[in-house]
Amino acid sequence: MRSLLITVLLVSACGKNSDPPKPTSGSPNAQPESGPSHGRSSAGGAGGDKSQAELMFATVCVTCHGADGTGNGPAAASLSPKPRDYTDPKWQASITDDQLKETILKGGQGVGKSPMMPGQPQLAGQPEVLDGLVKIIRKFGAHP
Repeated sequence: MRSLLITVLLVSACGKNSDPPKPTSGSPNAQPESGPSHGRSSAGGAGGDKSQAELMFATVCVTCHGADGTGNGPAAASLSPKPRDYTDPKWQASITDDQLKETILKGGQGVGKSPMMPGQPQLAGQPEVLDGLVKIIRKFGAHP
């Protein structure tokens, strides 16, 4: 009889609040975690979500080209030749968007430039990220 009562209690408890608990970091006062923003762009949008292109630029390109696009990233001091200065108006006028995309995809060595710049061939199937990177590079050349 006692085992029947325990079984009934267990079965009835299983039906209550069957949703899994929300993930937390273990701290009662922790803020909700956020993941990558797939498909969301901060270009003109509210909320400050970064596009995949912005995230890639901030994590990959900034290392050499710098956050301000002048080629003064943390790794730039040890590179020869120095990374491209995206703020140079003469250079901006001398290169097409298609040439920029090719350089991003193939890397410096793939287009007859510095072999120190790695290619990003995985972006060939992600035209929105590739276009976003070109827009970021072009913004450095825009003068108010």
